[in-house]
Amino acid sequence: MTNGKKNPTGAGAIIAFLILAGAIAGGMLGQPSAGLLAGAALGGVIALLLWLRERGQ
Repeated sequence: MTNGKKNPTGAGAIIAFLILAGAIAGGMLGQPSAGLLAGAALGGVIALLLWLRERGQ
């Protein structure tokens, strides 16, 4: 009993991982806040790209 719809790809785990990785990498460089923001920005970009890819299908 399938309805023909595909399951969407979730990006929450990717965003969370990149935020943590950015904070850790930034902490190693002495700038944890900048790393956290960079990780959040990169996670947001990847989530947006995934959403655009899913939208086109």
